[in-house]
Amino acid sequence: MGLIKTKGIVIGVANSSDNDRVLTVLTPDLGKITVFSKGAKKAKNTLLNCTEYLAFSDMIIFKSPNDTYSLNSAEIIELFYNVRIDVEKLSYVSTITKIIYDVTQENQSSEQVLQLLLNTIYMLSETDKNLDLILLTFELRLLALIGFLPKISKCVSCDQKITNEMEKFYFSIKDDGIKCAPCAKSDKGTIELSKTSFSALIYILSCDAKKLFSFEVPTESIEELRVLSQIYLTEKLEKEYKVQKF
Repeated sequence: MGLIKTKGIVIGVANSSDNDRVLTVLTPDLGKITVFSKGAKKAKNTLLNCTEYLAFSDMIIFKSPNDTYSLNSAEIIELFYNVRIDVEKLSYVSTITKIIYDVTQENQSSEQVLQLLLNTIYMLSETDKNLDLILLTFELRLLALIGFLPKISKCVSCDQKITNEMEKFYFSIKDDGIKCAPCAKSDKGTIELSKTSFSALIYILSCDAKKLFSFEVPTESIEELRVLSQIYLTEKLEKEYKVQKF
């Protein structure tokens, strides 16, 4: 109970009355929480910008005796304005925040997930990087963070070492990892990856968080990895997420 100081990004906004808002906020320490903001929609309310979708702020939140949260004060860190004014980028972010909503919970440490989300939105907002590449990178890294790290150093069936000398690589959705060519023959659900795509996959899953988006791949690899990320995400989260294309 009492006042809690934290950082948070608004990943959902609902109106509870003519002037009040109910926010879904992702924080590093409290996880995903519901925060009530009384009078948020009033034109003179100093918290108006802080209660907008994607607003990332330093927050002071009051936790009541019945474990509900209300916004006491906030100071904007980033509004991601460039995403807000770009319909296509906003569609990608909308899909990303829906995924985040589904995989996070209250009282769950979410620092790494929050950092991934912020880095991803920043890339969408401030760069011209391929949007599908940003999305698939986010999806694969997120799956690894929440416990679905695939096995890529050895064949998941026979334990043969997987090396970059191989010409083709086969990702098994069913068995969560790479299979060698002989083992892949008996698994009709494998996704074939080129050497470039496999190297990119290793990078996405293992690189330093700050360098996650510091790579480029050709269009063919983006398509291969996009298919992989969509199918793997749907399999693990048991839900399909689609970006509305414009």
